Amino acid sequence: MKRVGVGVLLVAVFVAFAAHVVQAATQEEAKALAGKAMAYWKANGKDKAIAEFNNPTGSFVKGDLYVVVQSFEGVVLANGGNTKLVGQNHLEMKDPSGKLFVKDMIEVAKAGSGWVTYQWVNPVTKKIGTKKAWIQRVEGENLYINCGFFE
Repeated sequence: MKRVGVGVLLVAVFVAFAAHVVQAATQEEAKALAGKAMAYWKANGKDKAIAEFNNPTGSFVKGDLYVVVQSFEGVVLANGGNTKLVGQNHLEMKDPSGKLFVKDMIEVAKAGSGWVTYQWVNPVTKKIGTKKAWIQRVEGENLYINCGFFE
């Protein structure tokens, strides 16, 4: 009887792990979603874009992949992974390693675009993991779009 219980447990763990692996986004998908968000912004304007990026069931949230818009002052304007963060200022926010990752993102955005790696809570697993985010400045604005994946 114990063997059956252990076997069932092992199968359950394997299925859960396989489901997580299937859901995990890639670097290419993160960058592509950020590009899609930028195109949406240009086609529909700031207000409509921010509303759509904040929609947790919209087209800019896919598992652990979602779009964030933040100002150069650190204020969150959109966060499809956690809309409770909208309106908060994260300029001085540190990840668990002590990294001022929002300041890093702002510097990258001021230069145009690039990647920033930091620690963040995965909305699917609810655990802290290493996240690598594509940062892209919104043309003509002191804002950037951020879309990252968990490594």
